[in-house]
Amino acid sequence: MLFLRETHEVIGAREREFEAAFREVWWPALGASPRARLLYYLRHAHGTGPSYHVVTWTAIQDGVALEELVRRVDAGDLRAASRALDDLRHDVTGKLYVPLPWSPLQAVELAAVPTTAAAEREAVVFMEDTVWPHEGRLEEYVEAAGSHYAREMREHDAQGHALLRVEASFRTAFGSHRRREIVLWQRVVQPRGLLPLLTREVPEAYLQSGRWMHDALALRDRWESRLLRSAAWSPWP
Repeated sequence: MLFLRETHEVIGAREREFEAAFREVWWPALGASPRARLLYYLRHAHGTGPSYHVVTWTAIQDGVALEELVRRVDAGDLRAASRALDDLRHDVTGKLYVPLPWSPLQAVELAAVPTTAAAEREAVVFMEDTVWPHEGRLEEYVEAAGSHYAREMREHDAQGHALLRVEASFRTAFGSHRRREIVLWQRVVQPRGLLPLLTREVPEAYLQSGRWMHDALALRDRWESRLLRSAAWSPWP
């Protein structure tokens, strides 16, 4: 299964129009095919990055379904909807991802994902970490992130004091973008716990050998974190 992540640079004064067009036009039109489903519509939280950025995630069944989606946008039933969105944004960029072997999310039952508005739910905040492992160390990073970082997160969760819960992890699909890019998709389970993260230095205990913050430096030292907040109507729970 493929996962399409898109960043929409929305015209600030037309932010509400963009969301309405995405929800009322693009989302149901996309769902006309059983092989692609919108999963998330998320806002980049103000104060944590560029203004008026929206992030969407779409699950695509396979390469054949991806080709079908491309044709639908270029010259098919999604062409008008795509143009309507273009009128409301400065730009849009997309990347294709595949799940890592240890990702909790490997595939989505597309038939179970809503294609029209259902009951609204409370917003969820996600921390999205994009990581660029050192040259030649990608596979080592993938293995270590699963056996070390993901394990630490599961242990914290089981003990009831986790700040984050790893919901999925991805790498860029061949030919779609930087080949060494990894995404960790993490639900913020204790939003109040973000304040110490922003106002204090990392505790010394986390910087010692044997902890991920220390050991991972052998494999990478470049990453970006984003805080993304789901819309109340975002399809995937």
